[in-house]
Amino acid sequence: MTAPHAPSVDLASRWLGGTVVAASDESFGDKENLLTPGTAVFEPGRYGNRGEIVDGWETRRRRRGGHDWVIIRLGAPGIISAVTVDTSSFTGNYPEHCAVHACGYEGYPGPEELTDEAADWIEIVPTSPLSGDCENVFAVTDPQRFTHVRLSAYPDGGVARLRVTGQVVPDPRGLEELTVDLLSQSYGGVVVASSDDYFSAAAALNRPGLARTMGEGWETRRRRDTGNDFVVFRLAFAGQIRRLIVDTSLFRYNASDSVAVYGGTEDQLLASRSSSWQPILPRTGVQPDTWHEFVVRHQEPVAAIRLDAFPDGGLSRVRAIGSIDQAARRLAGYRWFNTLPAAQAAVVLVAEGIPADDAAELAGGRPLGMSRRGEADHGALLAILEGRHPPRR
Repeated sequence: MTAPHAPSVDLASRWLGGTVVAASDESFGDKENLLTPGTAVFEPGRYGNRGEIVDGWETRRRRRGGHDWVIIRLGAPGIISAVTVDTSSFTGNYPEHCAVHACGYEGYPGPEELTDEAADWIEIVPTSPLSGDCENVFAVTDPQRFTHVRLSAYPDGGVARLRVTGQVVPDPRGLEELTVDLLSQSYGGVVVASSDDYFSAAAALNRPGLARTMGEGWETRRRRDTGNDFVVFRLAFAGQIRRLIVDTSLFRYNASDSVAVYGGTEDQLLASRSSSWQPILPRTGVQPDTWHEFVVRHQEPVAAIRLDAFPDGGLSRVRAIGSIDQAARRLAGYRWFNTLPAAQAAVVLVAEGIPADDAAELAGGRPLGMSRRGEADHGALLAILEGRHPPRR
């Protein structure tokens, strides 16, 4: 069995919808290269109209002071645990130092809002030296939920990739009205363990979107014993699963022969083979290169699932479609609101009709919890936290 997977993802990943909003300059290398999945590829001696072609973001040489910057919208907002500034292949042209700031913003702000003086940027990585041609990893300890990050490069130069590792904190407003993929990385579902990741990692199974190659799914080595492979997921929200999707697309000669799925609680996540897991889908045959949809009639909410793949092979994607359990929705609401930066929390409350002075007081009185519900005596606030009615727009 592989070691348990860290419950974190690249919040800026293109898989989750991350994008580059704006940059001060991109004369030699496009800013969008920063979020390209996979490692940077550099081929020396290839030139275009802008000079040697680089797989990264590279700015012109500054002659009049100042520094360069780039702003990223996270594909999935969340709590950041580390930022990786990858300078691979940049040896004589990387920035000497960098700094990283982050902010929480409602809606979909553009460059004008994000570069305005009123934007509430918070330093999460102080100005720090960079090394060339390597991954520079910086730990982040700020516990707030952010939607955007800004990388500052001092004074100029090239960065191949930017990774923003952390835990997704979904905005649950209105989700209580919907049927969703409880397993999706977009909401915070994670792979916590798998039996084998020999050819490609199980962590790809709950990504949004479809796999484009076998390498973007989960594939294990060929088993020579009588056992089977498995993967354990923590759901983004505990809920009632109504449909399971098992996608073997692109696995034509090496797909798993059959699968079985079990549901469990948070406490069972590390007990992958425990007999207390409850059957959700009995062992069922699957076809190669096929999108399978299975109706589920399990009535109890589950917080985790274990998928057994017989005997080995490959799967592209797994989805758990269902509704969020009411208690899980409340917990998600409190976690989301308590981790918002203060300025964003106040904006949320004012948008719900709470007077600005009261909004500022409530935002400053966090964290709120179930034991402090009496302090959150605004009906609009409780509606936000506990999902009592659809949010006002």
